[in-house]
Amino acid sequence: MDVSTPEAAAAYFAGRPDAELLYLAQHASHYPPAVGAAAVAELQRRELVPAAPTPAAPAPPQAAPSETWGQLLRQLGKGLFWPSPPYVAVPLLIDLTVLVWVAMVLSGVSATTPTGHELASWGSNVSTLTLHGQPWRLVTSLFVHGGLTHLLLNMISLWLLGLMLEQRVGAWRLLAVYLASGIAASLATVWYHSGGINSTGASGAIFGLYGFMLVLLLSKKMVLDKSDRRAMLGLVLYLVLSNLLSGLTGNIDNIAHVGGLLMGLLVAGPLAVFTMKREV
Repeated sequence: MDVSTPEAAAAYFAGRPDAELLYLAQHASHYPPAVGAAAVAELQRRELVPAAPTPAAPAPPQAAPSETWGQLLRQLGKGLFWPSPPYVAVPLLIDLTVLVWVAMVLSGVSATTPTGHELASWGSNVSTLTLHGQPWRLVTSLFVHGGLTHLLLNMISLWLLGLMLEQRVGAWRLLAVYLASGIAASLATVWYHSGGINSTGASGAIFGLYGFMLVLLLSKKMVLDKSDRRAMLGLVLYLVLSNLLSGLTGNIDNIAHVGGLLMGLLVAGPLAVFTMKREV
């Protein structure tokens, strides 16, 4: 039996009977590998056993289907309004604030220019009421807005800032800083405007989140390389200063902004930082 080469093995087994070839194929483990392979090859040539299937060529990779504008808008809306980890607190705050505005409009309040009396009836921070038996207005005023433009500006700011913060600090810390800063902003407003004021909006609480972000960046609790940290610090400082400067003109309560910012910087931020691990 000459099986020294594939050609010699094929020539030898071409003259062997079917039974011998079947025996060799079934007991190939008892013989050199070339013997079993040659026997199987001859059986396949005689069509007594099926030929080994040719492996199918891998399918070419298909490009991911491009998302339509409708799909992108649905995803954006889901991320903005539907609480889903790691974003829970921010969607809840946005939902509650928007629902208050919708309820106001449905009750007959103007969507763009509500009156002071209408705002007060929905819980705005009216100094003559807040300081005389209705302290809950310090909180409810955070969710009442003086029109659609006011609402949109604050909710967009909250959403963008929340994307950077909540994933890193967690929902309860963000909620604590937001509410504490909002209350501080409301208190600063009624303290400063001794002649009386009717104040609404979430901007004081949002300024508290700016202060919280500054504390995280300066304490290096937020892990970033040096260039990214400088860029983030510059961005937050720019937003704070530009908003404060714009508040010098128009009907904007800058004292609430300062009160919320100080709460985020001096109290809420450090308290939250002490409970956070280094890898935030």
